[in-house]
Amino acid sequence: MAAGMKLVLFSLIIIIPLSALFVYLIILAVRALRKYIKGSPARQEAKTVRTTLGEKLRENRVRCKMSQEFVAEAVGVSRQAVSKWENGKSDPSTSNLIALAKLYGLSAEELLEGL
Repeated sequence: MAAGMKLVLFSLIIIIPLSALFVYLIILAVRALRKYIKGSPARQEAKTVRTTLGEKLRENRVRCKMSQEFVAEAVGVSRQAVSKWENGKSDPSTSNLIALAKLYGLSAEELLEGL
C-alpha cells in the first residue's frame, strides 16, 4: 500500500505540473506563431510583391502603348480588373498572367522575373 501511495504522490507532485507546463508552452508557441504570421513584416513583404508585379504590368502596358481598356478587352476582363492588378490590389490569375505576357510580347517567366 505504501508503494501505491508513493506513486499517487509522485504523479500529483511531478507529472501533473509538468503536463500543465507542457500544454502552457504549446499554447504560447501557437500564439507567437499566429502573431508572427499576422505581423507587419509578413504583410509588408506580400504588399511589396504585389506592388512589384503591378508595376511590371503597368510598365509593360505603357511600353507597348496600350490603354487599360485595350488590355482588358484583349484579355477578356474588365478595365477595373486591369487597374486593380496594376495598383497591387489584386493579382491576375495564372491564365490571365499568361495572356498578359503574350500580349506584351514576353514569356510569363520574363514577366515574373525578379519577383
